[in-house]
Amino acid sequence: MKIGVMAFPTEYPVDTAVIAERAEELGFESLWVGEHPIMPVHTTSPFPGSPDGVIPPTYSWFVDPFVALARASGVTRSMKLGTGITLVPERNPLLLAKEIATLDHLSGGRFVFGIGAGWLKEETEIMGGNFEHRWTQTREAVEAMKELWTRDEAEYHGKYYDFPPVRSFPKPAQKPHPPIFLGGTARNVFKRIVEYGDGWMPTRVTPELIKRGRETLNEMAQQAGRDPDSIEVLVYRASADREAMKAFEEAGADSAVIFLMTETEEKVLAELEEIARKAL
Repeated sequence: MKIGVMAFPTEYPVDTAVIAERAEELGFESLWVGEHPIMPVHTTSPFPGSPDGVIPPTYSWFVDPFVALARASGVTRSMKLGTGITLVPERNPLLLAKEIATLDHLSGGRFVFGIGAGWLKEETEIMGGNFEHRWTQTREAVEAMKELWTRDEAEYHGKYYDFPPVRSFPKPAQKPHPPIFLGGTARNVFKRIVEYGDGWMPTRVTPELIKRGRETLNEMAQQAGRDPDSIEVLVYRASADREAMKAFEEAGADSAVIFLMTETEEKVLAELEEIARKAL
């Protein structure tokens, strides 16, 4: 079972390079960084991470994931570098494709593209996304980026993104492109993964849910003429416990990510040591 860590933000943004360097030394397979470019002061959208639905003030302390992962890439050699998650409707795919290709190229093919469409309506709309049709918009963005990553002259003509033939370099080191992971547990998520993704990364799940999800993915992939083994399963936000990891692995998971609550550099390094002792 491959195990990674996710640097979750608090009011003190710890240097991602410090986390990455020590995490790789301890044997963690990947480092993940989340994204919220802005956080609206006034919202009506309920926060899914708390019982009362209130967004905590610290939830606005997200560093830019691509700048942070680029910094982490400079102090590591083999660690995978993932976004958990990139809010695709809030970014221009022409620029995003360039950022991803550059990071993957300079890191030697270590980027993992974890994506989502967002849950915060006000944020999505401020950033120019269409919240009601955010997954359709996400699909178009992914399709457009795949063209940019794989063709010397790429064009795309859709409802949300439309551009004539352009050149975009560098190309990603990974061919045809970095792996694309999607979250969620609804059947539509499985359909999207089979159609244009490479992995499933649900959060707050049990081994039973992983087992059912793996079976659903296998079935849908076979129906679509796709090799089920081409789709990976990653447990996002797992517990630092060997027995739990074993249960997830037996249920069909390939890897897991444990959250780091990064309050200070001293605390996060101590937490890394403790997680490694319990999970690796």
